[in-house]
Amino acid sequence: MTNSSVPGSPGPRLTSLSHGGGCGCKIAPGVLAELLKGSLPSRRYAELMVGADTSDDAAVYRLNDTQAVVATTDFFMPIVDDPFDFGRIAATNALSDIYAMGGRPLLALAIVGMPINTLSQQSIRDILRGGETVCEQAGIPIAGGHSIDSVEPIYGLAVTGVVDPKKVKRSSSARSGDSLILSKPLGVGIFSAAFKKGLLDEAGYRAMIDTTTQLNLPGMDLSSLAGVHAMTDVTGFGLLGHLLEMCRGSGLAARITAAHLPLLPGLQALAQSGIATGASARNWQSYGNDVRLAPYLDAPLQAVLTDPQTSGGLLVACDPGELPAVQTIFARLGFAQAAVIGRMSEGASQVWVE
Repeated sequence: MTNSSVPGSPGPRLTSLSHGGGCGCKIAPGVLAELLKGSLPSRRYAELMVGADTSDDAAVYRLNDTQAVVATTDFFMPIVDDPFDFGRIAATNALSDIYAMGGRPLLALAIVGMPINTLSQQSIRDILRGGETVCEQAGIPIAGGHSIDSVEPIYGLAVTGVVDPKKVKRSSSARSGDSLILSKPLGVGIFSAAFKKGLLDEAGYRAMIDTTTQLNLPGMDLSSLAGVHAMTDVTGFGLLGHLLEMCRGSGLAARITAAHLPLLPGLQALAQSGIATGASARNWQSYGNDVRLAPYLDAPLQAVLTDPQTSGGLLVACDPGELPAVQTIFARLGFAQAAVIGRMSEGASQVWVE
């Protein structure tokens, strides 16, 4: 891909208008933990099943014995230059939090911040249209929203969904011996960094778009499996960061096998050439002390493991006996690269990579 603006979309490259892109814009986990110290606990609200006191993907509020509201919000700056693709990616990413809790989305509200005097009206319309297209695929309306004139382009959604309280899938309920399954290939952050440098070819760009616009629909079906104990989606903190959240919440350790990780095609070559995001380094600085890498694993692999994933896959912890059913759901819904990458075990909340 070249560094020119997108044909048919006059004006500057979207990625040139932002200091970061996608889920790589997230505040580093270590910094975020410091910012949240002393915040008010949410446990005093009896019907709030999942709140800010855990590292889950969305809030869950019980309405009655069979219904609970799932609510989330997610937005970021451009990871690509095509406005329509940017809108699709941002919407897919926001919806993922609902699916990761086992919920079904009902409606969305758009979050829009645009440099009105810099971007063309057509480009902004295309961003909005991209988000609307994804929500149509998910079977929900964008029922409203809020917009501001901002220095950098920002787009995302606040999404409301519903889930059976008995089927909520937290990230903190994994069990020792659980198998770990990752549904999408890693490498989105590295691919986006290569794209900004003009080093990502057309096939790589298409692979990045395909994975970041694939809705995490399996989450709804996985919620009905009793053997699925925990679930989260892998986004800005990278695979290691979100797996560590699962370990800490569950009071367990995890062990993963690097050779079993699903990767975007060509990722290893890009990582070996030194392409990485600044967010990857910040992620490692935040949680690297709780990771044990086998001595034969190199720095490029570390970059892959900490790579911020925009609209990443589901990370599922399930009883090994439930694996066939889980794999069948992923295969039926088009997640051909879903792979068993490791297991949970007793021990201090660390991740071992071999």
